[in-house]
Amino acid sequence: MKEKNQLERSIEVLEKKKLSRKDFLKFGAAAGTALAVANIPKIAGAGVAKNKIKHRYGMVIDLARCVGCESCTVACKVEHNVPVASPKDQSRRIEWTEVYFKEKGEYPYAKTHYNPRPCMHCDNPPCVAVCPVEATYHDKERGLVLQHYERCIGCKYCMIACPYGARYFNWTKPDFGGKMREEALNPDPHPQLQKRYKGIMEKCTFCVERLDRLEAKAEKEGRALTDEELHLVCTCVSTCMGRARHFGDFNDPDSTVSKLARSGRAFRLLEEEGTEPKVVYLREA
Repeated sequence: MKEKNQLERSIEVLEKKKLSRKDFLKFGAAAGTALAVANIPKIAGAGVAKNKIKHRYGMVIDLARCVGCESCTVACKVEHNVPVASPKDQSRRIEWTEVYFKEKGEYPYAKTHYNPRPCMHCDNPPCVAVCPVEATYHDKERGLVLQHYERCIGCKYCMIACPYGARYFNWTKPDFGGKMREEALNPDPHPQLQKRYKGIMEKCTFCVERLDRLEAKAEKEGRALTDEELHLVCTCVSTCMGRARHFGDFNDPDSTVSKLARSGRAFRLLEEEGTEPKVVYLREA
């Protein structure tokens, strides 16, 4: 009933203002976003039950080991053909994984703290709940939050719904540095590496293209993936100079990520939102 009243009030405002069709569409999109965000699941268990997911691939980031080099950000851009924003377009940059810098204390005792942030690949992802065309979806076999680029209509509902700021919109046609560079980087691109285009959303995929190839290799050999193999799936993990990042399967209690997640230093961002993020952080001390 509350949503209906909101919608009725929106219509009354439109009638009073006698807005143009263009303004009507803008207002309707904003109202729709507000209603969609209001209906985001807020309780754990509103999404896919954990015990029904074959794998729960996730990441652990040790803040005590992060040196703020941003090699993770650079490697991710190269691996996935994410364009580099010019200085004047920083507000519209695309960073599938980025590092936030925060100064604490005063000179000469000031200290910089580094906070890496990939997509959280939530078990209860609000971005999936609000997508009107199911372009963003939850991979129920692996627990990953992925996207069908060809279905995306660029409504930005997922961007608004994500409490971690992990969704990005392509405001302009991406420039990847020319055809020769693209072919050199990805002569036979995986479907998830298809060139994104203007007007759609995109995000970190936990290097699903690498995971697919590794799973196919293991299946052909008739065996399960090892923890050591999974650890190097994500390019941000394999290039981390401080060895602060770890990737693996949380469904395996003996995996490195599971053991680290049981540490007394472990915590997750915005747990009160009920998103059940699969990125676990380890406090500096």
